[in-house]
Amino acid sequence: MLNLISAIHGTGVAASTNSYESIATTTVGAGGVSNVTFSSIPGTYKHLQIRILANGSTAGDQDLQVQLNSDTGTNYSYHTLYGNGASAAANAGATQSSMIGGWNFAIGTGSANIYSVAVIDVLEYANTNIYKTIRSLAGQDKNGSGTVGLFSGNWRSTSAVTSIKLYPASGNFNQYSSFALYGVKG
Repeated sequence: MLNLISAIHGTGVAASTNSYESIATTTVGAGGVSNVTFSSIPGTYKHLQIRILANGSTAGDQDLQVQLNSDTGTNYSYHTLYGNGASAAANAGATQSSMIGGWNFAIGTGSANIYSVAVIDVLEYANTNIYKTIRSLAGQDKNGSGTVGLFSGNWRSTSAVTSIKLYPASGNFNQYSSFALYGVKG
């Protein structure tokens, strides 16, 4: 079902479940981790998709940060649009050191069993003629309250994406957080 939803989100047309190939998955072990990095990504797909179910160690809502190819320079920009059923908000940033791929990823104290979800698409990641763009649908339910958001980001580089680093704005990803990288056929 997630394949169908993400395919419709991406193109307006449902893709076959055979359009996605698993590249790598990771589940965070005891003690947590400060980041999850997918590296040595093959350049043989049209797009990439990352599926996330995560919880973090820091109290309060946190952004999910995304960096490509270990670039920590101010070569990123992002846009966010999110709401909680009662209000909506938007935000943007230019010349940033990362993109935002989701919200509410480090929930921490008082919400230890609540996980956020995100589906992040990295569009035309291997195309060396364009800057790279991500888009994301992310959110969480806090047993009656919660947030859902749309996110986009841009990495001002024409390099093919060979690694993706994901990390919460502060703290760590907790044990059992799960990350899966898929290649999307053209």
